[in-house]
Amino acid sequence: MSDIPVTKAHLRAAALAARDALSSDQRAAAAQAVARRGLPVEMAAGVVVAGYSPIRSEFDPTPLMQKLAAQGAQLALPVIPARGQALRFRAWSPGDRLIRGPLDILEPSPAAAEIVPEIVLVPLAAFDLAGHRIGYGGGHYDRTLAQLRAARKITAIGLSFAVQETEAVPVLSHDVALDYVLTETSLFDFRSL
Repeated sequence: MSDIPVTKAHLRAAALAARDALSSDQRAAAAQAVARRGLPVEMAAGVVVAGYSPIRSEFDPTPLMQKLAAQGAQLALPVIPARGQALRFRAWSPGDRLIRGPLDILEPSPAAAEIVPEIVLVPLAAFDLAGHRIGYGGGHYDRTLAQLRAARKITAIGLSFAVQETEAVPVLSHDVALDYVLTETSLFDFRSL
């Protein structure tokens, strides 16, 4: 049996503890810093950017998403259809009402149009300098990114606090690497790795 799940669980716990130790002011300042810097890719008018609804002390993409909307991006948020399935994305605009999904995460209304993103902002628990991430263990983003990349070119951008960087993330065959990670202090570009 592989030690990778145990190692990932340990790394996840350490990174989440470091994230939880940040004050709400530090987390808000980090979100504003990333929003000021913006995305590291060119954005055509109408590009579909999928964000996420932050949970617990997770990096809040809202300031960045508001900036992207002002620049002409069409926004989307994920919907979790069921455990073990890829995410779907529904159109969302700042100010739209959200509802609680099956995992108690805020999602757009079922009436919102389903759309396919070209850029996906990805939450994470930890990341390394090879572009690998540790999520929360459900595999939703790995399945989703693999499915999206099989159909078209997409850009996956992790959003994280600097304290969530770890030396090395153990990688399994189904794990999908990110193109970039944005923190309050740095931009990491993994496309040439």
